[in-house]
Amino acid sequence: MALLPILRYPDPRLHRKAALVTEVDEAIRKLISDMAETMYEAPGIGLAATQVDVHKRVVVIDVSEDKSKLFAFINPEILDRSGEQVCEEGCLSVPGIYEKVTRSERVKVRALDPQGEPFTLEVEGLLAVCIQHEIDHLDGKVFVEHLSQLKQSRIKARLAKQARITA
Repeated sequence: MALLPILRYPDPRLHRKAALVTEVDEAIRKLISDMAETMYEAPGIGLAATQVDVHKRVVVIDVSEDKSKLFAFINPEILDRSGEQVCEEGCLSVPGIYEKVTRSERVKVRALDPQGEPFTLEVEGLLAVCIQHEIDHLDGKVFVEHLSQLKQSRIKARLAKQARITA
């Protein structure tokens, strides 16, 4: 397993649309393993392959308190959504920034597991938010892009300042 570097907003690579995985093989399983290690180390609760500069439709998520419930989604697709919730979101690609975003309260998602087997899951709450957030990444969208232009500009300026301080 290996830790992978996480791209930081506004890196243009975060806006690339991820390609479908055509074969679930050992390379994809290694990617999932490396992404999970990277996510836990960061620490975070979700990570899309796009965030580690791999433009394939792969996501890992673990919203459990004890980091014992890892989900891997290959080619995730939201089949149905309902309700609405406002949740404060953060992102490993946008460190230190937390903002309220409106998302569906419940989602039904279809994906492949690490063995290439299809599964469907109906979830709500934090897991539903996380799935929507990570699928946005696969589609080339970062959560701050759900915010006003003014907030986006302020976030970019704050991140640029952080980068100068740590450089």
